[in-house]
Amino acid sequence: MKSGVRLSFRRVVRMIVKSEVTAEMLRLLFGIVVGILILPLAVWLWLTRGHPPVAVADAALPFERVITSTPLHARINLELPKTVPVEANEATFVAGAHIYREQCAFCHGVYGNPSKVGRQMFPDAPPLWEKHPGEDVVGVSDDPPGETYWKVANGIRLSGMPSYRQVLSETEMWQVSVLLANADKPLPPAALDLLKQPLNFDSTLTVSPATKPAVTTLFK
Repeated sequence: MKSGVRLSFRRVVRMIVKSEVTAEMLRLLFGIVVGILILPLAVWLWLTRGHPPVAVADAALPFERVITSTPLHARINLELPKTVPVEANEATFVAGAHIYREQCAFCHGVYGNPSKVGRQMFPDAPPLWEKHPGEDVVGVSDDPPGETYWKVANGIRLSGMPSYRQVLSETEMWQVSVLLANADKPLPPAALDLLKQPLNFDSTLTVSPATKPAVTTLFK
């Protein structure tokens, strides 16, 4: 009789323990489900009701530069051309200087005159004719021409760097890339003269208030 009571008591204890374990597992599962549902809701509320960094002057998100630069450089390393189809000679440098002035100088500056606009971008458009502090590197002269070509041809998303694949020919993209790869070396006077000339905007054109066109709002 006593042994039967003991067995029944043990069964009851086991059942209680099992039910407690089951309840604990259910609470854990419920917490995981709630967490999965709350996280995207919290992100959505922050994006729509909070103040995420969207202006140029806003501080970068934690690890933002690492998160964006790591896949960019991985992609470039996979796809950059290893063979340069144009020679690094005077004709290439002069042609590249013409292209640079027309397509690149507004954001990246000219020789001895960095762009004020480029510094107000996020990420900032690097001055391509300035030495790196404490180094002999000028602009992107430490990058292989194929890397600069990849950036010119494909652009970089959300950086202000456009793709020139539909704007310039293959030869033109290579000419400006080879020019920038040699920015730390002596360049022919004809190329330097082009690069040293300030950008010429028509400052004589003025618009009176009466004829000033209405401003169209692009972003709401």
